[in-house]
Amino acid sequence: MLWCSTVTQQTADKNTMVICVLGRYLLKSSLCSRSWCRKGSLYSAGHGFQPREIREKLRAFPGGSVDLLTQEETGLAVLTINNPSRMNAFSGGMMVELEERVSQLESWTQGKGLIVRGAAGTFCSGSDLNAVRAISNPQDGMKMCMFMQDALTRLQRLPLVSVALVEGRALGGGSELTTACDFRLMTPDSVIQFVHKHMGLVPGWGGAARLVRLVGDRHALRLLGGALKVDPELGLRIGLADGVLGEGPPQDGADGSLRQAEEWLSRCTQGPAEVIRAAKRVVASGRELPLAEALRAEKEVFGTVWGGEANLGALAGKAKHK
Repeated sequence: MLWCSTVTQQTADKNTMVICVLGRYLLKSSLCSRSWCRKGSLYSAGHGFQPREIREKLRAFPGGSVDLLTQEETGLAVLTINNPSRMNAFSGGMMVELEERVSQLESWTQGKGLIVRGAAGTFCSGSDLNAVRAISNPQDGMKMCMFMQDALTRLQRLPLVSVALVEGRALGGGSELTTACDFRLMTPDSVIQFVHKHMGLVPGWGGAARLVRLVGDRHALRLLGGALKVDPELGLRIGLADGVLGEGPPQDGADGSLRQAEEWLSRCTQGPAEVIRAAKRVVASGRELPLAEALRAEKEVFGTVWGGEANLGALAGKAKHK
């Protein structure tokens, strides 16, 4: 813990400020060396993970795009899966673009929140079958699996509060994508469905492991084994959905669902970016690490904001007692 003594001498004040800033920097560096926080890959060459080789293979199957819009004034970003002619299915090129957009968000230091959505009123129907058929051998399938697990794990670990805005259908890999977000908001006519068994598969992008943590093993087995259609009512009941949006008309040129999702997310992201990002980091460590390690990580995150500008400003204004 940093403890910055209050002194009256101007020189001592400056020295204390330098020590506090340096201490927070060192703590942040130590914190981000932990596996759940760092930008490095989930897999290594020892696992047979060769990202450059996989990217080249996936780029051979173009189509669609993954679009990112960041809003500096609000600290919110919108990530759009954009391939409407194929129900926003991921082409190989889009898988590569997703990883690139995650890298951009990892470097966006002023960000606080992220909305993941699909274009043209539907979320995502998983993988484009043209790409799937071309890489149907087990070796290439495993490489694609590692690539997408890595990208979605990094998405989930971003120091941004993330929301999947589920409109229309989220099928297969699209349903897995929803689980990589902190929250899921559904529109009244939307459906989340893990359809993998109909393709003779199980989830491979990390969706099964995340689903168990979200809804428990029994509900996860029902959703995977039964390929159940999860509507908003069922989603709320089992804990997969966090809210249902109303059917609002377009406002100021933006569609109603996106506006509602932004308003919903803003309740979790009001305040200084460094505090919101720290909150996400302690939650991420608690979600992934054993208790003792999570407690140590929490201590380190605490040290990055203790004595910081937001903390000192709150103390000066006695915000806690208002």
